[in-house]
Amino acid sequence: MEWMGGAAGAVRRQGGAAVQAVRRVWTEPGRERDLVVQAGKAALAACLAWGVAGWWLQAPVAFVAPWVAVVVVESTVYRSLAHALQQLAAIAVGTVAATLVALVLGNTMVTMAVVLPAVLLLTRWRRLGSQGIHAATGALFVLTSGQVTFATSGARVAEAVFGAVVGITVNAVIRPPVYLRDTRAALKDAAGEAQEILSLVAEGLARGEWDGPTAGGWHERALRLGRLVEQARCAIGWSRESMRGNHRGRGPRGVSPPGRTYDDALAVLDHVAVHLAGVTRTVLEIAGHHDEAVRPGPRITGPYADFLHHASRAIGLYGRTRFAQTGTEPAARGALHEAAGELRRSLGELHRTLPGTVQEDPGTLATNGALLAHAERLTDQLGPDGHG
Repeated sequence: MEWMGGAAGAVRRQGGAAVQAVRRVWTEPGRERDLVVQAGKAALAACLAWGVAGWWLQAPVAFVAPWVAVVVVESTVYRSLAHALQQLAAIAVGTVAATLVALVLGNTMVTMAVVLPAVLLLTRWRRLGSQGIHAATGALFVLTSGQVTFATSGARVAEAVFGAVVGITVNAVIRPPVYLRDTRAALKDAAGEAQEILSLVAEGLARGEWDGPTAGGWHERALRLGRLVEQARCAIGWSRESMRGNHRGRGPRGVSPPGRTYDDALAVLDHVAVHLAGVTRTVLEIAGHHDEAVRPGPRITGPYADFLHHASRAIGLYGRTRFAQTGTEPAARGALHEAAGELRRSLGELHRTLPGTVQEDPGTLATNGALLAHAERLTDQLGPDGHG
């Protein structure tokens, strides 16, 4: 009976998540609403393609038009056009090859055995990308749809072209997707995670409560921060692609693609992630060391915790000012510059404090040197000259 209870709990959780997703579609812009809009556009493209090709013109192979129309309604206008061209090329090659071989051999099974291996090799051709499989689909449509003729095969290619035109037009004209919101959210998430990790490490060092498992948890989160930064990098590329061929980027009220500001922010967060991983790795190594002499005392951890607190505040303000949707008020920018100045002064305090605490022990010297080096690099990124 326990498995039934677990299954019921899983169903309730999934149902709750579905209800929340539906609520977000109606109440706020986000990925869920984007997915619903894209699904509706694909359905509309299919209906338009079928209405013209199947109902009005009564084309002999009208089903090809709505099928292609659905497939080419992609996540960006540029991708719709690029994939449509690749798909049409693949369909044309598969259709022509199957038609010619079938007319020569006069046997469907033999034609399949000859044509399919050849067209399936097209799936590996780089110029067709992920659309190469449609060469095999086009060949199968020819060989499994009754009598093979040049007229029917030509109509099939024409219907595919018409469906692609309908799908691209619908995707480009009706609310073409823009992913700047996702980019901004990804960058804000990375900055927020960096701020939280810095605060946790600072509090732990200040209280002296950092054993091996605790330090290991900090280091795992620092490594995950690197993956968040990588997701933000992908989101920036995705946003730029979504603006190619997108009319929402034109005119006085157009949406601007990610500019130099986002690139600079990504570079800063990338460096912060790398050096934060270094800080937490050093702390983890210290926590796992059996020699108590290597473990720094309050004279080191206190100033270093203070430095990390300032770094946490600086990265938090950086995220709030750089990724705001409507610009940044002067007061917020002033607070960021003030926090950056405090960070630089805190680093100066570390430079004055750490040399006096270093003993002759090589392990202690290496540990303190690593902490100071990471502090300097973090300051270079978040200091008055690092954040731009």
